[in-house]
Amino acid sequence: MKTLYSTAVILAGGKSSRMKQDKALLPFGDANSLAEFQYRRLSKIFSKVYISSKNNKFDFDVNIIEDRYKDSSPLVALVSIFEFLEELEEVFLLSVDAPFVSKTLIDTLYKNNYSVDVVVAESNNGLEPLCAIYHRSCLVEAKKALKAKRHKLSSLFENLNIKRVKIENENELMNLNYPSEYKIAQKKLS
Repeated sequence: MKTLYSTAVILAGGKSSRMKQDKALLPFGDANSLAEFQYRRLSKIFSKVYISSKNNKFDFDVNIIEDRYKDSSPLVALVSIFEFLEELEEVFLLSVDAPFVSKTLIDTLYKNNYSVDVVVAESNNGLEPLCAIYHRSCLVEAKKALKAKRHKLSSLFENLNIKRVKIENENELMNLNYPSEYKIAQKKLS
């Protein structure tokens, strides 16, 4: 299958405090880790796939974008990504713990990718900022938010032109935050 889109970054630098261990490194499917599982999937859809993390903790060959700031948050990752990939105009961000986001959902986001700073999935629970396309045009506001220590991506959206894309299949946006959710996801996968 030919790749369709340019660049994706898997966010895998979180603390995993609710999981009680680094969820990016948990075995998943036929991969040694959830990070590797996500990397393989997205590599079929994007020509370049990176992992954003505090350091390279992975046992497979992957390009890492290390956070350039001390704080730990998706906002730090977003700013670091655009600073590291200076030529990058847009990037698809996906959390490492969302293994069921489909190519169809990604296609839907890209079909709505025009004249905005961010195209973001929206579920019944609200916006899903870790399943979104970010444009370089958001970087100025992202840096302001980082300087002000406003780390929530959803609060960044208040100052940006965003396109919300309602997602019909809520199961695709399942996050693996707790051991019980990880077990359910493993069963769902098999």
